[in-house]
Amino acid sequence: MASEILVDLYSDTQTRPSAAMREAMAAAEVGDEQQRGDPTVTALCREVAERLGHEAAVFLPTGTMCNLIGVATHVAPGDAVIMEHLGHVLRSETGGIGVVSGAVVDTVRGERGVFTAAELAPALEPGNAYRPPPTLVCLEQTHNLGGGTVWPLDTYTEVVELAHDHGLRVHLDGARLFNAVVASDVAADRWAGQVDSAWIDFTKGLGAPLGAVLAGPTDYIERAWRWKHRLGGAMRQAGIAAAACRYALANNVARLADDHLRAQALAVGFEELGLAVEPVESNMVWAAPASVGLSAEAFAKGLRSAGVRISMVGDRVRAVTHLDVDDDGIARAIGVAKEVIG
Repeated sequence: MASEILVDLYSDTQTRPSAAMREAMAAAEVGDEQQRGDPTVTALCREVAERLGHEAAVFLPTGTMCNLIGVATHVAPGDAVIMEHLGHVLRSETGGIGVVSGAVVDTVRGERGVFTAAELAPALEPGNAYRPPPTLVCLEQTHNLGGGTVWPLDTYTEVVELAHDHGLRVHLDGARLFNAVVASDVAADRWAGQVDSAWIDFTKGLGAPLGAVLAGPTDYIERAWRWKHRLGGAMRQAGIAAAACRYALANNVARLADDHLRAQALAVGFEELGLAVEPVESNMVWAAPASVGLSAEAFAKGLRSAGVRISMVGDRVRAVTHLDVDDDGIARAIGVAKEVIG
């Protein structure tokens, strides 16, 4: 029988609502969200739109739906969508972009999830009788499979400007955008305000049980509402969930810095045990257990048997810090790793 999970570093999606967040949910004023009559949802969307530098926003149940709708609202069937080759939209959303949008994906191979304007340029050739027309560039900030990496602002801006110069729109998968804000000390609207659509997820480091918000120009969000209905994302008394998101926005953004510090501490601890660890830029620690003679599966299973859970991606393992893992949890994870490697 598997042991109890004592330190859950599998993902920052494993957070649970705090007592204060639950109180906010219980006290939420609600209405019919599908009819745009829920005041708490309306307030959340207004706050997110302002924080991201956009005119309007729409509340959705999940981040995956934000990407599905965000892309579908921009493209037509047969269009090409350009993204980094390890992008979440391509690698972790079960082909939804093809099923829902009828679009194809053209990839750019970046460095740890980040590519330059020069690397993007060849993918911007216009469509013809053989080649689908590129109409959208998708960026991811922070970049998950790249290592929780944070785009340099200059590189990011150059990519956005090049895409716009060629008549393409830009969509930002900002699931962990506030991790990038805290890590870079660059405001959210500087990242999100220069692209055509952007969204944030509340169920990762911000600690809410569900919900994400997609922002953009008013006419874009109106079109996104049609997709919201088509895909079953319109809700009723969703203010209960939106209240958790509003609480997170007010209370859990600045504290992401604690997660980043704990990720750094975990990385140092792993490195001292001989593990090859990738540079840590936010709340993710990626390591290669082969450096200590173990497979990713053996390492992860060894930790799990002692109550520490991490995830595996190929021959790498990933540990993600969040508000439910404290300093003692980091120390325990390092101690268990030492025993497994020992």
